Amino acid sequence: MKRNSRLSLALHTLSHMAGSPGRVRTSSDIAEHAGTNPVVVRRVLGKLREAGLLTSEKGHAGGWRLAREPQNITLADVYLALDERMVATNEASETPACSVEHALQERVSG
Repeated sequence: MKRNSRLSLALHTLSHMAGSPGRVRTSSDIAEHAGTNPVVVRRVLGKLREAGLLTSEKGHAGGWRLAREPQNITLADVYLALDERMVATNEASETPACSVEHALQERVSG
């Protein structure tokens, strides 16, 4: 099963933001820390902004900030904001080597 990097990135970023809720973080800083591209960060965090979990400010001093108190953001909020699935999709090019994963994908997609 593919590891979901969008969910991982979102949770990792929100965890850091929870430590300093008032601090504004740029997409570049988050991307550098996460080892990814700022465009990827903006796409993922944009979904969180649309769900009301983050705010963003444009300009030289702009960036991302929590829109809620950290204790009021749940894993379900993040998961739903990213429109995630519990199981990787059953793509023809990807045959699971694990019998449990194969059975799970068969059950979920069938």
